[in-house]
Amino acid sequence: MKYPLWNQKGEKIKEVVLPKVVFEQKMNEDLVHQAVMVEQANQRIPIAHTKTRGEVSGSGVKPWRQKGTGRARVGSIRSPIWRGGGIVFGPRKDRDFHKKINQKMKRKALAIVLSGKVRDKELRILDSLSLSEPKTKLMVAILKKMGIKESTLILTSEVNLNLIQSCRNLPKIEVRLARQVTPLNILRFKNLLVLEPAIKVLEGRL
Repeated sequence: MKYPLWNQKGEKIKEVVLPKVVFEQKMNEDLVHQAVMVEQANQRIPIAHTKTRGEVSGSGVKPWRQKGTGRARVGSIRSPIWRGGGIVFGPRKDRDFHKKINQKMKRKALAIVLSGKVRDKELRILDSLSLSEPKTKLMVAILKKMGIKESTLILTSEVNLNLIQSCRNLPKIEVRLARQVTPLNILRFKNLLVLEPAIKVLEGRL
């Protein structure tokens, strides 16, 4: 597949051939959904935590004798039916939400999401992106020249500190390495801006 290549001045300079294995995959919504749900589950950190009757503070002494008082029999003030007692079936922070997915399925889902950006014309390929200094206004000017106004994910092949620092104050712009990007990362943004060297990294992953 041939796709236009842009420079940072907002000009189409030529066409490049995109690898079929990365950018020409048929849509499979079930697979993408499964990959996204697994990623979200693995990022989940349980916070809510309740104490059982064995963990709450309080004496272990029997409040009163078993018989002869006329009151209900009680063995501990830490009983769940007492105020201040333990909680039964409450949320626990030691719960594991981790899920698994095959690597082949994970790679396939990434290729499907990338292919979707091509079909929706939300992909821009840039030959290079060089900034003389880390300035937010320089990055804003480049995006404006390319006609990008909505949220954008920028994929690079290597760490570019000037680029990262220039995008840090832009709330809808994020920079990621192509070797670390996931389907969820891409789906969170409207546009995808890929530097040309990053294409080979994606092809190597898939």
